[in-house]
Amino acid sequence: MSLSDIGLDSWFEEHVQTFCEESQSVARVVAVDRDRLVVHDGEKELSAELLGKFFYGAERATAFPCVGDWVCLEHHNSDNVASNNFASIHTVLPRKTLLKRKASGYDDEFQLLAANIDTALIVMACDYDFHVRKLERFLVLVNEGHITPVLILTKVDLMHPEDIEDLLFDIEDAGIAIDVIQVSNKTGQGVEQVREFIKPKKTYCMVGSSGVGKSSLMNQLVGEDTFETQEVSANGEGRHTTVRRHLMLLEQGGMLVDMPGMRELAIAEVSDGIEESFEDILELALSCRFSNCGHSNEPGCAIIAAIENDELDIDHYDNYLIIKKESTHHKATYIKERRKGKNASRLAESKTRNKKQRLTESELKEAKLKSSS
Repeated sequence: MSLSDIGLDSWFEEHVQTFCEESQSVARVVAVDRDRLVVHDGEKELSAELLGKFFYGAERATAFPCVGDWVCLEHHNSDNVASNNFASIHTVLPRKTLLKRKASGYDDEFQLLAANIDTALIVMACDYDFHVRKLERFLVLVNEGHITPVLILTKVDLMHPEDIEDLLFDIEDAGIAIDVIQVSNKTGQGVEQVREFIKPKKTYCMVGSSGVGKSSLMNQLVGEDTFETQEVSANGEGRHTTVRRHLMLLEQGGMLVDMPGMRELAIAEVSDGIEESFEDILELALSCRFSNCGHSNEPGCAIIAAIENDELDIDHYDNYLIIKKESTHHKATYIKERRKGKNASRLAESKTRNKKQRLTESELKEAKLKSSS
């Protein structure tokens, strides 16, 4: 196995020459446990830790490495065999793609999910989990990261074929153009299609809610029960099993990141993701009579006309407004918090300078008194 087998291409090699020092090597992050990471150097996995600059100098969460990142390592040589499998991370290389979401709770920071992903497999169970509006949210996250989306519909054995066709029609009717693979972990339907879809030297990730069958599908692809699974709950919904993100190297080539189920799909600051996911609405807006049309009661509004003529689904438009509002709110709140933090930092620096100045003046007075005496 080599670095190219785990995704290092000419684009990353150029950045290695720019960002890594001669004494350093490059590796890929395969797992993160707080400040301790597991990286792969093309031959083996080894433990690595972050330098202090990440904790004291980083202004945003995006400065920290996440699963899928390429990093510059410094190895620690020792006669101890275990120590030779240890290194420190100095630099995170620029990313081609980045999957992130708003951190849960009241935090207005980003939560990094995975980096340098080529294709995101959006896994949704068709019996209870699937909803077009929910799919649109996933697509905003994936498109914002400039990652190719593919929909994996699981548990198709629990649905009548006609009902599945209705789901596919709803997707098409919403203007969503996406490849769909139907899978049953119970019967094995579609598993081989997913396996053939994954290409060597490419990186994929699975995203979806808890209990939709991601871990079961991972076990099918890996060929063994590597990931723990649980029986469905009394209401028919699956239970959460995966507890951390991990980059798996598959025997047939290719890499796959399984990650914990997303109970919350909060939207952070996005722009490209909205443009790609709601392209039909943005194109309609260009046909409005007024360039600053608010799409409420203005004359000549193309969006209102499309809704009245059943050419645009009102739920689709409402979802666009909700996601756009979330994104705008996150951006405004984050800028406000950054300004507050910078002002606090400036105030602290000013107090420190004033304190030093007072000390200096006091010392001068004391020196004058001594010289006069």
